[in-house]
Amino acid sequence: MSKANPIRFVEIPVVDMDRAVTFYEAVFGFDLELQTIDGYEMALFPFDPAAPGATAALAKGDVYRPAQLGPIVYLAVDSIDATLHRARTQGGKTLYEKKSAGDWGWVAEIEDSEGNRIALHEARAGG
Repeated sequence: MSKANPIRFVEIPVVDMDRAVTFYEAVFGFDLELQTIDGYEMALFPFDPAAPGATAALAKGDVYRPAQLGPIVYLAVDSIDATLHRARTQGGKTLYEKKSAGDWGWVAEIEDSEGNRIALHEARAGG
């Protein structure tokens, strides 16, 4: 097994699936696919098995509890500034303003519609 990019899938807890889907589609600009998996409501993020990296889903059920503590999920964005603006217009909050991460690019953190801490990453040009 390769040691590179070991994370394949992340489940982001939600309380209100409709509200969360509206938030994520408006803020991040992608369509989510609704499914029921093992009895839990899921909204699957886009996934290309030929592309590197992981994907995620919004997940609703008795074992899912939104939180700002614990692991922090970083979502790739083209523009942190534009994403922060869209998040605020959808009722989200900025938890950590845009900061340089050196050669890695820029990062920021928001609170989503469900109360989760979600980090944003904008790569530097060519990175």
